Amino acid sequence: MNGLAALTTPFPWTRYSKKLASKIENPRSVGWFSAAEAEARDVRLVAGEYGNVADGNAIRFYWLVDKDDGIIIDVKFQVFGQSALIGAAEAACEIMVGKNYDQAKRISTTLIDKQVRDRPDEAAFPKESNPLLNLILEAIDNAAEKCTDIPFADTYVTPAPKEVGEVIPGGYPGWMDLPIKKKIAVVEEVLDQDVRPYIALDAGGVSVINLLNDKELIIAYQGSCTSCYSSIGTTLSYIQQTLRAKVHPELIVIPDLQMNTTH
Repeated sequence: MNGLAALTTPFPWTRYSKKLASKIENPRSVGWFSAAEAEARDVRLVAGEYGNVADGNAIRFYWLVDKDDGIIIDVKFQVFGQSALIGAAEAACEIMVGKNYDQAKRISTTLIDKQVRDRPDEAAFPKESNPLLNLILEAIDNAAEKCTDIPFADTYVTPAPKEVGEVIPGGYPGWMDLPIKKKIAVVEEVLDQDVRPYIALDAGGVSVINLLNDKELIIAYQGSCTSCYSSIGTTLSYIQQTLRAKVHPELIVIPDLQMNTTH
């Protein structure tokens, strides 16, 4: 399927997750903000758009941005095109509120998809809808470029999700009998799905160094996580809780701060 066909061909609703279908049918963030509203709230009004109505899909976001720290305090959108684009825009709005514009630029298609999944291991969007999700990211970038003169706090940290999602009772089946390489592969998969997309919002990362005694996981932080106070607090707690819920309930996550890298 070529690019234009991917942007204009409708998807059967049976291929959407239930959460995604609900967002499409009942979007809460549709609309716009006026200059008068922004002035009354003493915030900056920013519009970011991408796509073309003539090509079948176009998206425009309206941000209300705090002038002092670049935090996006509210978001609305207008959209023309496929139903998947509506759901993607709604999910993106939910993620953006409370983030600063620099973090908004790091939102990924994976994070948007995770926002509306019914199950952690099942994509919410058909894979052919990726071009539509990319339209969302381009519009976010367009809006963020209009905020670069606003300073944002380097110490701001994206709050970890309040819930770890689906819990596997007893952990990953047969965990204790798996060879070490398979154990690490399971851990890497969980980190890819449930941890790294959120850490990436703060330009950070996490890598697996070793697994000792089947339950002591040694990790190293990357990027901004190396100097972030939450790397030994809330972020570490979220990583451990997530791995205990999906891998093994006795896992202990230990950051090797000497191996942290800023690259």
